[in-house]
Amino acid sequence: MGMGKVNGHAIMISLPHQGHINPFIYLALKFASKGFTVTFVHLESVHHKLLSKLGPQADLFSQARHSGLDIRYATIGDGLPLEFDRDLHFEEHWGVIMRDFPSLVDEFVGELMRSDPDFDYFLMTDTFYPWPPAVARKYNLVNVSFWTQTALTFALPYHWHLLEQNGHFPCKDDMEEEIDYIPGVGQINTKDVMSYLKESGLASIVTKAMAAALDAVKSADLILHNTMLELEPETLSALNEHQPNYAVGPVNFSKSLHSHTVSNSLWSEADCTDWLQSKPPASVLYVSFGSFIHTTKQVIEELAHGLFLSGVDFVWVIRPGILSCGNTDVLPEGFGDMIEGKGLVVPWCNQMRVLSNPAVGGFLSHCGWNSTLESMWCGVSMICYPIAYDQTANRKLVIEKWKFGVNLCDGESLDRVEIAEKIKGFMSGASSDSLRQEASKLKVAMEKALEINGSSDRTFDQFVEDLKVKMDAKAKF
Repeated sequence: MGMGKVNGHAIMISLPHQGHINPFIYLALKFASKGFTVTFVHLESVHHKLLSKLGPQADLFSQARHSGLDIRYATIGDGLPLEFDRDLHFEEHWGVIMRDFPSLVDEFVGELMRSDPDFDYFLMTDTFYPWPPAVARKYNLVNVSFWTQTALTFALPYHWHLLEQNGHFPCKDDMEEEIDYIPGVGQINTKDVMSYLKESGLASIVTKAMAAALDAVKSADLILHNTMLELEPETLSALNEHQPNYAVGPVNFSKSLHSHTVSNSLWSEADCTDWLQSKPPASVLYVSFGSFIHTTKQVIEELAHGLFLSGVDFVWVIRPGILSCGNTDVLPEGFGDMIEGKGLVVPWCNQMRVLSNPAVGGFLSHCGWNSTLESMWCGVSMICYPIAYDQTANRKLVIEKWKFGVNLCDGESLDRVEIAEKIKGFMSGASSDSLRQEASKLKVAMEKALEINGSSDRTFDQFVEDLKVKMDAKAKF
């Protein structure tokens, strides 16, 4: 490290969504446990949500500090007033993040470095942000990018130019063609690519943000991935030919972190333990569409009737604001009475606690990456119902590559009878055993990767070495 400097100091800034915040928090703990100082930066809007739920515990790292880790906690504005509803006005929020947020970050970083000049700082930011190269250049910082999803969903937009050359960007929405020219990806059907690469996604700010971000990441010094080598070896190896990429995941389950518990959910959690305790092993289907995705009343209605008709016991998370129209009246009339004793509907819960309960035998999921990893970690097979973003690509991996899941339906429209049949077959049909076996194999592989000297553990140590070399080189300038 630089002459006379104390040690490395990571400035960490995640995207303000639960699915990105979670891995960032665990990465911060992992970093601090290697002796780095970390300043973990939350957007004020996220901090405000945590404050209303956790009170003084909204500083997520107070416990970690008690055990000797140097993690500081800071907040930064995003250019919008606190009372602005960012979930409801997603496009507008992202417009401001693209336009006004970079100068706020620039100011924050400059201020931090001036106030505490004894450190060797480096940036560690969410790959989804397009501004890190400019900030890193201005302050002569090593620029580390953290991709919180699969290597597959990184590789596709990383090779944006190839998709354009071959007429697959934008992908026509109803087109089904095989894409077989992306290095390290094998074959993927156009129906499985991410929503922001499709024609219907073109008007979305997400497509513009992603194009800018994946262009920016090409100048990152080091790129971390929240996946493990065993899951996506070919893709990671191909990416490494361009830039240093490190599969250090899933960071949420790192061995070194088990003593640090962090309550980081943006909602209050219902406890399902007693209810689950009353059910036989592997008999309950857990249903959740994650922390961010919106769906329609029609989808919820068909799903509700499908669950009822299946006769299977279930826990169903219906978080506040799940409907795109903002309607709070979500479930069919009288649904509570219909499912008495068979189903438990909660606004939010501790997903890991539910998935690891022996009564749970399957997970009907939107296939967000955190949910998929948690399902694997608990050895629970999946029914996939992707809705947007990276979820269709994750479904392809779950079903075709890792073979521990099935598809709920083709296309968007759900039919209750079809759903009931699918659930029954999934929970107790002929294929249910082999799906569970594959899920158990993945669980073991994941545990191995995260052990001391496992692939993710070794890769993380290699990353720390390479980071120090980069920081030394910067310090000499």
